[in-house]
Amino acid sequence: MEIIVILVLLIILLLIIICNIKIVPQAQAYVMERLGAYHSTWGTGLHVKIPFVDRISRKVSLKEQVVDFPPQPVITKDNVTMQIDTVVYFQITDPKMYTYGVERPISAIENLTATTLRNIIGDLELDHTLTSRDVINTKIRVILDEATDAWGIKVNRVELKNILPPPEIQDAMEKQMKAERERRAKILDAEGAKRSEILVAEGHKEAAILRADAMKETKIREAQGEAEAIRSVQQAYADSLKLLNEAKPTDRVIALKSLEAFQKAADGKATKIIIPSEIQSMAGLAASVKELFVDGNISDQQ
Repeated sequence: MEIIVILVLLIILLLIIICNIKIVPQAQAYVMERLGAYHSTWGTGLHVKIPFVDRISRKVSLKEQVVDFPPQPVITKDNVTMQIDTVVYFQITDPKMYTYGVERPISAIENLTATTLRNIIGDLELDHTLTSRDVINTKIRVILDEATDAWGIKVNRVELKNILPPPEIQDAMEKQMKAERERRAKILDAEGAKRSEILVAEGHKEAAILRADAMKETKIREAQGEAEAIRSVQQAYADSLKLLNEAKPTDRVIALKSLEAFQKAADGKATKIIIPSEIQSMAGLAASVKELFVDGNISDQQ
């Protein structure tokens, strides 16, 4: 009987020991109390607590957490009421302070976010509020981080998820944006038409310049052709004189050439005939010609 009692007691003791062996998972921490007072913080690994003396006060996650708070009514500097909801990214850095620093820490962060948001938006007008999200996010994050430091919480980032103005303000903003888009479209159309006209005018100008250059080039080439023709004629004339000089013509040949030239000049087309001074008289010219023909005939008979 005693053996059975001992075995039962051993089994109960073993079960108690097994039940008090705790394994803390990764990225978690256990806040331990001993006899109702804070004793230690267990990190990742195997731990054993004293039965009936130690107890786990809170299991704390060390991961970064995200809390999406519902929309909060805020009033801008120009008395426009908007609904703004925020998203807060935070991480617990001190499990002990998180456990004993504040009651319901998430609710505390929510209320602190709402009051901070109202203070910041109250100093801004509507237009500035809609275009200053980054500034508002930074200001809220700095204030929350300082306030939650005593709670063992590190606020990493704050984002304004939605900014919802009243319906009438939204309608007015949409009409304003529509008018602005139409104005920009008209400006772009006008600039496009202006640019098109400029390009057309520049095209006409360049075409006129090209035509003028072409006419100029044509005239230059015609002038060059005429000059080349004149040079060719003069060169041919000079070559003929050179050949004539090299042939050493007699006076009779010269006289015959003079007669031919005189004949061409007196072909009836000219109204005036200029007789060269070298020709003394028509009789002397005829005698010279006759003498040439006579000598020519004698030479043929021989």
